[in-house]
Amino acid sequence: MNRLFGRAKPKGPPPNLTDCIGSVDGRAESIDKKIARLDVELAKYKDQMKKMRDGGSKNMVKQKAMRILKQKRMYEQQRDNLMQQSFNMEQANYTIQSLKDTKTTVDAMKTGVKEMKKAYKQVKIDQIENIQDQLEDMMEEANDVQEALSRSYGTPEIDEDDLEAELDALGDELLADEDSSYLDEAASAPSIPEGVPSDAKTNKDGVLVDEFGLPQIPAT
Repeated sequence: MNRLFGRAKPKGPPPNLTDCIGSVDGRAESIDKKIARLDVELAKYKDQMKKMRDGGSKNMVKQKAMRILKQKRMYEQQRDNLMQQSFNMEQANYTIQSLKDTKTTVDAMKTGVKEMKKAYKQVKIDQIENIQDQLEDMMEEANDVQEALSRSYGTPEIDEDDLEAELDALGDELLADEDSSYLDEAASAPSIPEGVPSDAKTNKDGVLVDEFGLPQIPAT
């Protein structure tokens, strides 16, 4: 059967808007080039008509210019139609792409909701509250242990009045210790004799003194 009727040709991918837009834009650009060439011819004929006198020859040139102008108007209409088609397809393509993006966003949000539900199933509020209560109890027990360790024991009870009296007496003792009257007595003591001692000296009363300024004991 395949030899008689041949095999069916495989179907190609369906056309998409992006390719269609590119094809239409290419046709519009081709028409723009044709319009540009017609503008050059029209300018040439117009220049010729300015230099020619009225008559048959000028009328022939005018007819050619009119024919080219009609072609230009036709091409311009085709170009405008193609540009409108391209614009419409671009709007449709934009709408389709926006819908695809919206669907992708919605799918991602659905996946996120499923993941959140799975995560919340693994987390139980009662367990969290129980852990918080345990931590609070442990902190209170730790504070109790610190207070117990810092407790003072074996210290006799002392009357505060006795402590104040002892403090006042301690202040008087400190003032007594700071008495500097002994310094005055030391300043009034006799000065140390200076100079080299001689064999015989007398003090102001005429009494013989030794090298240290002390009265000599008469020899017996």
